[in-house]
Amino acid sequence: MQINNKTIKNILVVRNDRFGEFLLNIPAFRALKETFINANLIAAIDPYVRELAQSLPFIDEIIECDRRKHSLSAKLQLIKLLKRKCIDMAVMLNPSKELNIITSLAGIPIRVGYDRKWGFLLTHKIKDKKHLGEKHEIEYNLELVSLIGAKTEDTTLSLSIDDREIDVLSKDFNIKNCNNLIALHPWTSDPIKQWPLENFCELAKRLVREQDIKVVIIGGKDELTKGREFLRTLDGGLINLTGRTTLRQLAAVLKKCKLLISGDSGPVHLACAVGTKVLAIFRNDIPGKSALRWGPWGRGHIIIEKGKLCDITVAEVFDKVKEVLNI
Repeated sequence: MQINNKTIKNILVVRNDRFGEFLLNIPAFRALKETFINANLIAAIDPYVRELAQSLPFIDEIIECDRRKHSLSAKLQLIKLLKRKCIDMAVMLNPSKELNIITSLAGIPIRVGYDRKWGFLLTHKIKDKKHLGEKHEIEYNLELVSLIGAKTEDTTLSLSIDDREIDVLSKDFNIKNCNNLIALHPWTSDPIKQWPLENFCELAKRLVREQDIKVVIIGGKDELTKGREFLRTLDGGLINLTGRTTLRQLAAVLKKCKLLISGDSGPVHLACAVGTKVLAIFRNDIPGKSALRWGPWGRGHIIIEKGKLCDITVAEVFDKVKEVLNI
């Protein structure tokens, strides 16, 4: 099917999983907006990432659509909504059988995505090779939208945070006069990507005691209990913001930091998006979960990776922190 860029008026873009994955689609969103200059870009996203989506200038409208199995009535409501909006093209950036069915029943003429989860319902599709981990997630996303001719020269992650927001948060969280702030995110959503917590604890202690660095612990609301338990093993010098920030507030906190230390997690990509350096700890024995696919995007970041995470020592990470900060 030939696509006339000038006649496309409404594009639905679906990426309704976690916020880290959402952020890695910023260049793909940009490519769509730059290519289909007359189009209204409608993002179907998880409600949790709404405030991040609202910060992106190339997203014109938002539909909340969390990633779960929806009731029949909810599916019918979404089909009716999409019909009313006269969508010309739907781009499914994360494969979904449900969304493939819904966009087809909504009569959207151009449906783009990966050839899986009832991929036969799509008009434009490519084979999903992401599990091979041969390139970065951002590059995979750009590869998909290039299927319909969408391209951009700007592949950076970018999220605008006003300095005034940072000043307000700095006062609220008692980090106003901290010029040596480092963020630590000790957890991951997948246990096989988890650097031992005792290592994070020892690293935090060394940063506070030996380098007089102020360490802020970050995490989501689902990590509240973990955050309290983590701090019990330490003896001061840390600020616990676990579960206390919205995503946009977290972005502002990260922008104030000199460095984020984390495993493979969403905050890694949020830090990249606000221009903060990242020291990321990865395992490299599973292609689909390696730093090549999920590592920090951009220049100046540090990746420490080995086949077994337990083989990465606290001393290695500590020395890299001193190297990055020129201590």
